[in-house]
Amino acid sequence: MRDIKTVDLNLLKALDALLDERNVTRAAARLSLTQPAMSGMLTRLRESFNDPLFVRSQRGIVPTQRALDLALPVKKVLAEIATLLQPAEFDPRSASLTLTIAATDYALQAIAVPFLVELKKRAPQIRVALLPIENQLLPQQLERGEIDLALLTPPNCPAELHARRLYDEDYVCVMRSDHPNAQQPLSLDEFCTLEHALFSYTGGGFLGVTDEALARIGRARQVMLSVKSFLVMASILRASDMIAVVPKRLVDSLDGLVTQPTPIPVEGFTKIAAWHERTHQNPAHRWIRDLLFELFIAP
Repeated sequence: MRDIKTVDLNLLKALDALLDERNVTRAAARLSLTQPAMSGMLTRLRESFNDPLFVRSQRGIVPTQRALDLALPVKKVLAEIATLLQPAEFDPRSASLTLTIAATDYALQAIAVPFLVELKKRAPQIRVALLPIENQLLPQQLERGEIDLALLTPPNCPAELHARRLYDEDYVCVMRSDHPNAQQPLSLDEFCTLEHALFSYTGGGFLGVTDEALARIGRARQVMLSVKSFLVMASILRASDMIAVVPKRLVDSLDGLVTQPTPIPVEGFTKIAAWHERTHQNPAHRWIRDLLFELFIAP
């Protein structure tokens, strides 16, 4: 496409779909076209770019290096055109769209829940889908528009994404409010003697940052339960003498539980929001992100 006067935006949309799907039939379905129509557009693309762009394989089609080089520029052009077609002003009271957020179990509790409460007040017609974080798939999901916003920690954030820090989180020791040790801070010996429940982000683990901190001073604790869901952990803590070390924001508003400082320093973590270039200038998504920042970034 050497001359801007010959650019057909439908061809760019077809190229974008083919790059995402790697399959002519699926790409055609995505654009509500017949397979012959999509094949015809692929022929025109090859003529326009003077390159095969895709070659056949057993599982569909494989992009050439020229096609791969075009992937990000094409997405950026299409995103900018979509922004041009958006209304100049965004009215949250009447806006109707679907927002997809990817988050860990922790971020769903600590960030998504209070965010959704406020979002419902200000933009009642926006629908929200909450999905689990899949680190390996995240860049592709954001690029394809399957996810709009991800709640991450900095080490798990792909470098090509836009991101902004929300807050720093600390760990506290938590137990039921009538626990025998609830009236005064635990000593290190008491802490190591009591049975612990561990909030395992990946599931099944019995070691965490607390155990790393203890190991550095030659101590260990008794982790007797590993659980992936914090809601399940909270119920178990209320019904037993187990204690746990958890992020502070998870227990700030829960009944029946009390917190204490950990008897040794446990390194916390930072939460960030991340998004793709395709929504960076979109008025609706900018408003949504600004609301998130308003709620979680300290003035």
